[in-house]
Amino acid sequence: MKKLVITAVMMFGFTSATFAMDAPKVEYSADSSMETEQATMKSHISYAPGKERREMDMGRNKQTMILRQDKKVMWMLMPEQNMYMESPLGSGEDSSKSADLSNAKVESTEAGSEKVNGIDTKKYKVIVTTDRGKMGGFFWKTSDGILVKSDLIAVDKGSKIRMKTELTNLKVGHQDPALFEIPAGYKTMDMGAMMGGAMMGRHRR
Repeated sequence: MKKLVITAVMMFGFTSATFAMDAPKVEYSADSSMETEQATMKSHISYAPGKERREMDMGRNKQTMILRQDKKVMWMLMPEQNMYMESPLGSGEDSSKSADLSNAKVESTEAGSEKVNGIDTKKYKVIVTTDRGKMGGFFWKTSDGILVKSDLIAVDKGSKIRMKTELTNLKVGHQDPALFEIPAGYKTMDMGAMMGGAMMGRHRR
């Protein structure tokens, strides 16, 4: 499941790279399904220009990822612990680097029109090249620029991943700005303190 989360972060970044060139100008919400060879992950998306929120069901745990391109930061919320982790886009951990692809090379070619779940879309063949790797496949987008479906193969640091995504219950409309902020009462996860506590526990045994 951890690998699936990392894949979601990478997918998050790759699609954000294409949106940087043709980002949706409308706000919307939708249910999302992401399928890899390992598993299928369901999530709920809320989007506003420069902001995106994904609420992911990880079985026993639920996690929420907020990408703020306007602030160049990504937050991973852990609702059950009332805690969050912050990653500056483009620095630090690999996951944060994968989400900041503003310098990516994007090649897009229109490949016809199709209906996806009753929604009119245009199909595009897309190739995204970055310092980390390359992604290629097809996107289905609305006239508003909303990515409704994708079928992609991504190569990231030598690892090849097949990913399929699809939106259902798409609703275009205003999203509450609070969805894209850290909730009141949440505390920053102190990884150093957690590791120290774990080491103390081992010594006590």
